[in-house]
Amino acid sequence: MSRLSLRFVTLGVATPVVALFGLAALAGLYRGADAALALIFVGFLGASIMLARNLRLLVAWARQPVGTPAPQGEGLWGQVFAELGGRIQRECEVKERLSAELGRFQQAAMAMPDGVIYLGEDDLIEWMNPMAEQHFDLDRRNDLRAPLQNLVRQPEFVAYLRSRHPAEPLVMHPARRRDRSLQIEVVPLAAGRRMVLSRDVSQLERLENMRRDFVANVSHELRTPLTVVGGFLETLIDGLDDFSREDVVHFLTLASEQSTRMQRLIEELLTLSALETGAPGVGEAPVDVSELVDEVFRETELLSAGRHEIRLALDGGGELLGSRKELHSAFSNLASNAVRYTPAGGHIEIGWRAGAGGGEYWVRDDGIGIDLVHIPRLTERFYRVDRSRSRETGGTGLGLAIVKHIVTRHQGELKIESQPGAGSRFAILFPASRLKSG
Repeated sequence: MSRLSLRFVTLGVATPVVALFGLAALAGLYRGADAALALIFVGFLGASIMLARNLRLLVAWARQPVGTPAPQGEGLWGQVFAELGGRIQRECEVKERLSAELGRFQQAAMAMPDGVIYLGEDDLIEWMNPMAEQHFDLDRRNDLRAPLQNLVRQPEFVAYLRSRHPAEPLVMHPARRRDRSLQIEVVPLAAGRRMVLSRDVSQLERLENMRRDFVANVSHELRTPLTVVGGFLETLIDGLDDFSREDVVHFLTLASEQSTRMQRLIEELLTLSALETGAPGVGEAPVDVSELVDEVFRETELLSAGRHEIRLALDGGGELLGSRKELHSAFSNLASNAVRYTPAGGHIEIGWRAGAGGGEYWVRDDGIGIDLVHIPRLTERFYRVDRSRSRETGGTGLGLAIVKHIVTRHQGELKIESQPGAGSRFAILFPASRLKSG
């Protein structure tokens, strides 16, 4: 019982006793000592009965669930009960607020994309969220109150957990999911408790690997033509008078071709960068598909220079909602690839058809074809089936990556069918919502 409660109980007993002695003194003056003693006895008896009854009320109330209304006491006991009831009510309200805050915190922790584990003494698991269960392959129903190091036994993790003040987060691969990378951090809490935070950084690690590969590929792709150009120029500078005019023209022509290749690579890198970063594209407008496909067909004929038999197949026209510049880039990329990878004398078909289900642009050839194992990776930057052949044909390894992004921006789908030695068919499918019949 608090000091305030004891003060009220004392006051509730002392006040009637003081009044009783006052009455006894008056009785002694007028009626004698016997009357005074009788009055004192009766008063003490009445006060004792009232005190016992109120104490029983207090004990019975204390045994009730928290929040039970305070009893109605007699005299000052009523004020005592009211004060005690008010204090308990205020403490219950504080407790409810704290419980609600804790509930909201736990809900937030349960929904976090990172794993959270609370460790008590001896690193026993007190609580964990679902993401931590996934990261560490744990089960909240069975693993609570178990030592974390007994459940996650990877040596690097156990050593990191035993280090009471780790300087840097730990990056590890879970034993059962080697393709996943976790970043682990231990945060000290009060009373010897700790919190283990885990974050899946697999995608970040893949992006970092892609960035390194990208830098290496770009450096490699630029180094080759730069070496050729530099070598020809150095040769001509050192011995211009030793070469005939035909040799000089040959060297400069080769240097120009390599310079053009570098320029094309840089332009495609800028285009791909804009597409991958989600930069706003050129304003969309209705594009006359027949006119666009016919333009790509004529450009393909010029690129082939008579080495292939090229056929145009148009089945319906209409208008396609999109960026003409981007669509031209995608269509011409597929057509130029067919020219590069189809031997002289081969056949190439460029076509378009429109129907109720949407539109389809395709390029078919009977060239060298692609093995099925390579098809899923064809749209990766710098991925080549045959690297040496790609350099011979002047490919940059970025064309299909650009096509993939353009198709995605136009809510389309890129389909690739190929067979080694039998040729390939690349098709772009556009939804009906982007097609307006002519």
